[in-house]
Amino acid sequence: MTQKDITFVADFLTEHFNEAPELYNRKGKYFNVERVGQYLKDEDDDLVSPPNTEGNQWFNFLKNSTHLKESPLLFPYYPEKSLHYVKKQMERVIDQCLQKPADVIGKSVHQGVCMSLYKTSQSEDSTPQLFKLPFLWNDKTSNIQYVLFTVLEDSISKIHILRRHTDTSRSVSNGILAVEFGNFLNNTINESSDSR
Repeated sequence: MTQKDITFVADFLTEHFNEAPELYNRKGKYFNVERVGQYLKDEDDDLVSPPNTEGNQWFNFLKNSTHLKESPLLFPYYPEKSLHYVKKQMERVIDQCLQKPADVIGKSVHQGVCMSLYKTSQSEDSTPQLFKLPFLWNDKTSNIQYVLFTVLEDSISKIHILRRHTDTSRSVSNGILAVEFGNFLNNTINESSDSR
């Protein structure tokens, strides 16, 4: 910590904690800048002059409570350490708390089906299109996903529509429909199911 940092903290304290101006005429120190500075050092060493916790209601409550004293739910109190040390410890605990749900969610997600529907061409066509195939659309209200695609690059007049339910727990058949602009070519969707 530099002298500039200590001066900054001292200026902050004198500007914001001037509620008792009658004490300014007294002789002696009002606060020790080095004592304040020890809390801001980025060190893992113990504080030179730790705070006096005598009379602190929260500290006494925790010390006298048998259930809270050893509770893993409360962040531990480090009266001998700087704020940087406490911050590092808290960041470590927060990272641990967030890692476990990430691991559980990551292990619970699995791939249902993988089907190659198309391959991309090496040269992109520069002509403007209304939409680019393959086109994906999710109907969130009925948990259905639609994919529009062509099987061959040159066969733009024949579009295939694949319908797949996103809820894998339901046993609903998937469907594929091939359309050649007005001509009905092939329908593998079960006729009894509702069509969209």
